[in-house]
Amino acid sequence: MLLTSIDPFMQEFERQFDRFTRRQPAVMPMDGIRRKDEVVLRFDLPGIDPGSIEVTVDRGVLTVGARREEELAEDEQLFVRERTMGTYTRRVYLSEHLDASAVDAAYEDGVLAVRIPVLEQAKPRKVEVQTRKALRK
Repeated sequence: MLLTSIDPFMQEFERQFDRFTRRQPAVMPMDGIRRKDEVVLRFDLPGIDPGSIEVTVDRGVLTVGARREEELAEDEQLFVRERTMGTYTRRVYLSEHLDASAVDAAYEDGVLAVRIPVLEQAKPRKVEVQTRKALRK
């Protein structure tokens, strides 16, 4: 025999939690790669119209926005929706070692790649080691 208890508070909590999680904005997964001369950020944006993608930089904050919409034909009726529709936004704070004035972006196969050059003074450099004799001259 299987016994279950019915708790109205928990039922309402679960109902509200389900409703809340369905309305949350979609997450925009990101990978960050540091190269010698640049940082590359890759954002997963499958099924996004490239025309809806907007990349801005303002006071050291990179903002990526995109929109996914889908219209149904007159003879179509939606009976389940698991793919999130609507607006996606992600903000990334840029280091002062990056050149925010030279950001570029490209979208291909559902991935947005944003490239941010490293400033010259922040690039690794080799320091020459001098001997005592060279320092005395």
